[in-house]
Amino acid sequence: MDFRDNAELDTSQVEDRGSGGGGGFRGGPIAIGGGITGIIALIATLLLTNMGGGDEGGAQDPGGSLSQQCQSGKDAEQSEKCRVVGVVNSIQDYWRQTLPDYRTARTVLYSGGVSTACGAASSAVGPFYCPADQRVYLDLSFFDELQSRFDAKGGPFSQAYVIAHEYGHHVQNLNGALREGSSVKTELQADCYAGAWAKNAVDTGFYEKAFTEAEIAEALDAAAAVGDDRIQSRTQGRVDPESFTHGSSEQRVAAFRQGHTAGDPGKCEPSDLG
Repeated sequence: MDFRDNAELDTSQVEDRGSGGGGGFRGGPIAIGGGITGIIALIATLLLTNMGGGDEGGAQDPGGSLSQQCQSGKDAEQSEKCRVVGVVNSIQDYWRQTLPDYRTARTVLYSGGVSTACGAASSAVGPFYCPADQRVYLDLSFFDELQSRFDAKGGPFSQAYVIAHEYGHHVQNLNGALREGSSVKTELQADCYAGAWAKNAVDTGFYEKAFTEAEIAEALDAAAAVGDDRIQSRTQGRVDPESFTHGSSEQRVAAFRQGHTAGDPGKCEPSDLG
């Protein structure tokens, strides 16, 4: 991922809350109304994490340190947090260009646990989107887990895919699809939206060139790693397709490919996926 050195980063789109509390969450791991929805949120139940309630909201740090550290694309090449800022900026620029009524959503960086308008959550749920406060929540340690626990190859573009997937949920929240759709179709559509952004990311002005096949392969590998079948096999020792909530590895890869090939979110209708 080669950011343009002189690309201006907007750190107002990212909050850095650091360490936080909150050992569980309200509303269930895959609730799509007031609850959270995320790339591997089902892992919370599979690993039997603490499901206690939590306070809504929580202290916010607008990221003053980020504003000092993350000013340009060159900074995004040198710092993981600044890279997140650059990815978020590009994704939201794409959706602003694509959807006339798009509303900006912040990404919240946290460590360990976090309080949200959907309740308190631990990092065990993975990255997630809370429709009640229209924020994406991300513990950067997830990406280490993705490699160590789920055998993903990792890499900067796998991170970008995960973030783009969560912003796909934000788009679904804005257009009503998040509340109306089935969980598997909702997740596959978010993967497809991530692919559409990846195809058009260079046009947002944050990147020097289109993503390479090797970078796209990182995203596909991450998508496969968080398929229901892969996760269930590792955590339960068996695969139960009837309980899938996010789609199989094959479905998730196919959904991202569809979005990336078409470069058009209009080609990500649930009826066309899975």
